[in-house]
Amino acid sequence: MGNSIIVVRKEDKIITSLFEDREIVTIRMDKTEEKGRVGNIYLGKVRNIVKNINAAFVEIAGKEIVYLSLKENKNPVFNDSGNHAIRIGDELIVQIAKDATKTKACLATTDLNLSGRYIIMVRGKNTIGISAKIDDNAERERLKTIMKPYLGEDYGFIIRTNALGISGEILTGEAEKLIEQYKTIIQNGIHRTCYSVLYTAPPQYISEIRDGYSSEISSIKTDDAEIYEDIKRYLMTCPGDELKKLEFYRDDQISLSTLYGIESKLQNALHERVWLDSGAYLVIQPTEALVSIDVNTGKAIAGREDTEETFFKVNLEAAEEIGRQLRLRNLSGIIIVDFIDMKEEEHKKKLLKKIKEVLALDHIPAKLIDMTMLNLVEITRQRIQKPIYEQ
Repeated sequence: MGNSIIVVRKEDKIITSLFEDREIVTIRMDKTEEKGRVGNIYLGKVRNIVKNINAAFVEIAGKEIVYLSLKENKNPVFNDSGNHAIRIGDELIVQIAKDATKTKACLATTDLNLSGRYIIMVRGKNTIGISAKIDDNAERERLKTIMKPYLGEDYGFIIRTNALGISGEILTGEAEKLIEQYKTIIQNGIHRTCYSVLYTAPPQYISEIRDGYSSEISSIKTDDAEIYEDIKRYLMTCPGDELKKLEFYRDDQISLSTLYGIESKLQNALHERVWLDSGAYLVIQPTEALVSIDVNTGKAIAGREDTEETFFKVNLEAAEEIGRQLRLRNLSGIIIVDFIDMKEEEHKKKLLKKIKEVLALDHIPAKLIDMTMLNLVEITRQRIQKPIYEQ
């Protein structure tokens, strides 16, 4: 079957889903009247500076206030081309890095980044970073050699996993486009009026197609004409035969959403309890501070005598499902997992190894921290977008 991106419109929402062999992996909902702001670039004005948290609060378009760390943003671009510490009343260029939460404002940065299919241009670092998932030393050296001549005084590049095996001509062509786009944004920012929008990030469904591993996606399907045209325009700018992957779905008998069971899968992604094939189950409870996941034996130990071996097998099964649920629900921050207690140290080591392998499959950075003295496993996952329950 291959992997597919399915984009449907349901009432006032656009739902973007990634399927791997008909199994849903990620799902994203966006209200049609609410454009995503992550990635947008604005000319804002500093309204307040709070010294005890070393942060500034910046007003952008729509009178929205965003949070800017002064410690992490030391080289801003001011619209007066000045070079000084950030002060109240300054007008400067900021980019939204993270969405607002219930308790926190949007996080902004002055280290702008512009994403392409194969590379990301990053302001503030005159270096070349390469995805850790490209582990062939010769390929890493090839990619670094291609990109080195394009480094600027105030920007560098991150080479994405997508770039593996891509020709130098395609990579340098994308680098030139991103550099030109960056220079236009900076130039406009110096001359535009305050609160102007200098750059608007593409719709989420375009970002999903751009950021997904192109070699892994075999088809892109939608039954919405407007969305189809948007995706078509984007794919026409991509090298290769990407446009051939796009399909406009037509069927009066069954909708694309129903065909893939998207609504029922979405509802399942909101349930607290997740059953495993063994008869065990997970209880997933997001809170403001962290995400708690409890692994329960359920029916898995019925009639079993060797409970230690059973617990070990259930924990391995749970680790696989937890990795899937983190991606599906887009859970992030601190994640605490209470696995079933095991006595044998070898089983604990194998479980931690399994968790690392599962997290390595995630396109969003996720990391196993350790197992505590109470046998709780701590995981962190980078927050980029809102979790499903907030969406």
